[in-house]
Amino acid sequence: MATSPTAHTEQRAEDFRNYNEAPRRVKEFYELNHEKQTLAFVLEMKATYTEPSKRVNVKPMWDMLHHLTNLVDDSDPDTSFTQMDHAMQTAERIRADGHPDWMVATGFVHDAGKALAMDHGVPQWAVVGDTFPVGCAFSDRIVYPELFKHNPDYNHPVYSTPNGIYQEHCGLDNVHLSFGHDEFLYHVVKDDSLLPEAALAMIRYHSFYAWHRDGAYQNLTNEKDAEMLPWVHLFNPYDLYSKSDARPDVAALEPFYRELVEKFFPQPLRW
Repeated sequence: MATSPTAHTEQRAEDFRNYNEAPRRVKEFYELNHEKQTLAFVLEMKATYTEPSKRVNVKPMWDMLHHLTNLVDDSDPDTSFTQMDHAMQTAERIRADGHPDWMVATGFVHDAGKALAMDHGVPQWAVVGDTFPVGCAFSDRIVYPELFKHNPDYNHPVYSTPNGIYQEHCGLDNVHLSFGHDEFLYHVVKDDSLLPEAALAMIRYHSFYAWHRDGAYQNLTNEKDAEMLPWVHLFNPYDLYSKSDARPDVAALEPFYRELVEKFFPQPLRW
């Protein structure tokens, strides 16, 4: 485990995640996402895509990142850059601030789970966007909370309660989040990479804004989550605030990132 993180100090939050002025495609995305991400759906997706025996597409991490070059995230109001552009933007900001190479590598690969859309034909509403717990009440701190009224779990006698199906302070490891690229990539890399635990938390929770930015769901978190939260806080400004930068010189940076990826992902992964 690395030493305790030092927070990124740049504050530009007013320029990002402005959903009131987001393109129409973003709200249309969340209309589907909030209606269809039920507990039953999440359990089905986890059974299908997180079990190693079910992931039969074997590919090196570097090849997957190149494969995702043409994917544009429909949920993102801040950028229309390619996934490779965003990967290098994020990683370059981390590297410029002198963080360890494992964190640079994490920034570079954090969105590789979007292979769900490219390789498995999963619709984007089940791949990208903010994540949130299912099986308990939807927080009003989630983006577009009013759209949950069409979700079948919204008025469920158990799933609509604060703890829902969970025990108080059970820990996020025991909570089912809405399914997407974060959870998928976490399962792809957790046993087959050389990343530390802090990096795995960055990958798994970087889209869980209601928790790491707005402090929701404290009733479900435990001591381990409190330990991981500063790492997620450290990572997220690099993911978010890099999106307005100029496009990186992908060709010039490729040799460095190819070597870095091979260091932390020495074997092909099951996607």
